[in-house]
Amino acid sequence: MENRSVYEQEDRGYRLAILSAIRGDNTDDTLREILADYHDNDIAAVLDELTPEERERLFEVLGSELVSDIIPFAEDAGEILSEMDADEAADIIEQMDADEALEILEELDEDVRNEVMELIEDEVLEDIELINSYAEDEFGSVMSTNFIVINRELSVKQAMRKLVSEAAENDNIYTLFVNDADDRFYGAIDLKELIVARSDKPLEELIYTAFPYVYGKESISENIERLRGYSEDLIPVLSEDGKIEGVITSQDITEMIDAERGDDYAKLAALSSEEEKGESLFKSMKKRIPWLVALLFLGLAVSAVVGLFEGVVKELPLIVCFQSLILGMAGNVGTQSLAVTVRALGADELSGAKQVGFIFKESGIALLNGAFIGISSILIVGGYLTAVSGYNVVLSFSTAVCVGIALCFAMMIAGFTGAAIPMCFSRFGIDPAIASGPLITTINDLVAVFSYYGLAWGLLLRFGTLGG
Repeated sequence: MENRSVYEQEDRGYRLAILSAIRGDNTDDTLREILADYHDNDIAAVLDELTPEERERLFEVLGSELVSDIIPFAEDAGEILSEMDADEAADIIEQMDADEALEILEELDEDVRNEVMELIEDEVLEDIELINSYAEDEFGSVMSTNFIVINRELSVKQAMRKLVSEAAENDNIYTLFVNDADDRFYGAIDLKELIVARSDKPLEELIYTAFPYVYGKESISENIERLRGYSEDLIPVLSEDGKIEGVITSQDITEMIDAERGDDYAKLAALSSEEEKGESLFKSMKKRIPWLVALLFLGLAVSAVVGLFEGVVKELPLIVCFQSLILGMAGNVGTQSLAVTVRALGADELSGAKQVGFIFKESGIALLNGAFIGISSILIVGGYLTAVSGYNVVLSFSTAVCVGIALCFAMMIAGFTGAAIPMCFSRFGIDPAIASGPLITTINDLVAVFSYYGLAWGLLLRFGTLGG
């Protein structure tokens, strides 16, 4: 028998136990009691393994309220809802947060979606349409309408009554938001402080009037870094006239940061930011081909530069061996500098004169690193060519010096372009992440090839080792 560790034997997702409970001979009450011990996410994870009949029975046992908590965790939530009658699906969606309901409705076929939406209560539909009215990159598009708001004129006792009366309908109760007499956002109260406060204590003393907030129309990509510094469970989302329309949870912030990083990563690879794994082959190809064509012409330019030094390659084919080393190091430095610059621009750490200083700093770092790598390569390449390959000492170290100087120069230029290009893009209002790795790498290849073969021609042929 195979000897496995305790960790390998554990079924931490509880998949087998949940499937066994659903497919066993348990009564409805027993099944409901068993599944109450498992997280909604674990139950949702097995839904795609069940037959339509098994899912139907499970949903009947749990009821629409519990199902509405499970469905948002399912990967194929739209398909699962499509199996239900329209009125049953509408009942489940009505009990979800509006942002989750909208996301699932968008997965349904248009005809099914329209049929379900006709059956949803007007109050819920208004919340869904409110979120849908915002653009994809605006905070309003990801907010939840699940929150509790009280008036600043209430007493502590009245505020507690309001909390108790609404807590059953709202999950987000750890922070209570406060409106002024005009129903505009005034501040926030921490739940713990409200609970421990004496009933005769003025509510005003519990209110944080400088509580962070965002506007629904504000761009996520431009403001998400600002929210990272707050450790609040909820951030209110305001309308243009200062009224609370929804909230963003800490989980929403984490997901938005992950999405932005994924977006930037795609752009650094010269991919479209909105490319999705589920789209068609032809659609994905159309998004990628413009960049590839542009990079093709830049690549041809690199080849053309190499062609200019065809005579050098014929006379000294040895130098071709180290071309990839120089191009690779320049590309690595350029990508490092680009990543640091995009992150600094995204965090609003750079503005005005600071940008110029940042470019010089990145160039200086690249120069110092290039000098270290260049000197190291002179010793390593020279020693290798002499001791291993059998070339004479003069030729070996002349070639090594050529490689070392080219490395230092190419790395310095790579640091400069990696910082300067995204800065220029940012100045013209273009997303700096679009200054992608392949673009900067190709530009650095041009510089590296020209400098390397130029040095080889000058140092080794015309005035140097093999010169006439």
